[in-house]
Amino acid sequence: MRSPPQSISIVIPCFNEEAVIPILHSRLKESLEAIRIPFEVILVDDGSRDHSWEMLVQLHSEDPRFIAIKLSRNFGHQFALTCGLDHSSGEVVVIMDADLQDPPELIGDMIKKWSEGFDVVYGQRIERQGESLSKRLFAFSFYRIFQRLTGFALPRDTGDFRLLDRRALVALLALRERHRFIRGMVSWIGFPQTALQYARPQRAAGVTKYPFRKSLKLAIDALVSFSWAPLRLASLLGVVISAFAFVYIVVVVLLKIMGINFPGYTSLMASILLLGGVQLIVLGIIGEYVGRIFEQGQNRPLYLVDSIAGTPSFQGTDRSAPGARQPS
Repeated sequence: MRSPPQSISIVIPCFNEEAVIPILHSRLKESLEAIRIPFEVILVDDGSRDHSWEMLVQLHSEDPRFIAIKLSRNFGHQFALTCGLDHSSGEVVVIMDADLQDPPELIGDMIKKWSEGFDVVYGQRIERQGESLSKRLFAFSFYRIFQRLTGFALPRDTGDFRLLDRRALVALLALRERHRFIRGMVSWIGFPQTALQYARPQRAAGVTKYPFRKSLKLAIDALVSFSWAPLRLASLLGVVISAFAFVYIVVVVLLKIMGINFPGYTSLMASILLLGGVQLIVLGIIGEYVGRIFEQGQNRPLYLVDSIAGTPSFQGTDRSAPGARQPS
């Protein structure tokens, strides 16, 4: 058994969350103070267009343990998470969403699991309240398709809600790929990991910031980042179509020798459209990988920080990004 951690960092990305921030602050503060371990909460404003940033700065002025970071624009959920992790300084770090569908009351249970020797404790949903049937079906299908295509044991029915030990976090932050699927990257690094099962409640306030379009994009990033299966599928598709075309050529030649001749406009157009469609699909799949190589080769920073209200509370290390300024 490990002794309780000396410090905890909570990392929370925020995007247009003014409706939920007061509730988030109240529940987080109550839950963390009950644990009786020094903590810091890092709230990353991912280019919000409402009053989220002003509210986060006000939180910091009232309680310096709440640190606010404002990105220069909207970079996306996974990049905002990465920013918060880069700036965290606790012995253990908890990732959660601002909408309180990741209950802060479970942080104490995660720490108990960590004390048993696990470096990663991930929340596993046994119930998803307030979500549509289509969204639950999409999530159910994704994890099973992902594992089948990649052969990679990604824990099913999980999100980004998890606790990481400092050594697991250091390993995660060494992965600076641009198309980020953090829950998959955490599984990839290894180290002892275990699940904490919970029923996921509805949002405490506001509306979802992750519609189907964003969920689909994240799913594509996950599949392409962790598997060559789409390229293999493109190759297999090419082999199958080529075999079909070869058989068709043989049949046409035999019919010609036998003196049987059919008007060929319909079959010719069908063949051209089929082959053209397959070629475009294959080129599109290859383009997905080439595009990722291009973006990674640009070596741009994953995010840019506009302002920071506060500094890391532990280890005496200032992890602020170059060019960041204190809010006025």
